[in-house]
Amino acid sequence: MTDVRTRAAQIKLVIFDVDGVLTDGKLFFDGQGGEYKGFHARDGLGINLLRKTGVEVAVISGRKSPSVALRMASLGIERVFQGQEDKLAAFDSLRRELKLEPVQIAHVGDDLLDLPLLRRAGLAVAVADANPAILPFAHWRTENPGGAGAAREVCDLIMDAQGNLRRVVESYY
Repeated sequence: MTDVRTRAAQIKLVIFDVDGVLTDGKLFFDGQGGEYKGFHARDGLGINLLRKTGVEVAVISGRKSPSVALRMASLGIERVFQGQEDKLAAFDSLRRELKLEPVQIAHVGDDLLDLPLLRRAGLAVAVADANPAILPFAHWRTENPGGAGAAREVCDLIMDAQGNLRRVVESYY
């Protein structure tokens, strides 16, 4: 865990996958082709708290969905890349834009499309129910599955490693 905390202390940008990370991976469609996803409120709060400590948050998703755009807008996340079959191009674009080294970037993923980013990121996180093929490339694995508090765990880990979690919690006293 020491290595993970050391890595987390350096993070300036967290990139989340969506399906299977910020959601449970289930896709719901109505008769008109509308797509629905469920997002966990605690994940959203964790993301907001993390952003208040100065850590940037972005989303890179292989799928494109209006639900994702709406949820990210409600969280104030402006760096949203959807429909990205090659997630590494979006990663590199973010890295250049924010002038960051890979060691300063965390990626949270659950499946094979995330593997290039997990291999590049300074902190590679797999959610609890991630595809077993990506686990050897993760520095850390959450206790909660995707869409059920995994993102909050990552946010709390980073805030704690950077010495901000206690202050954030105490602000609610």
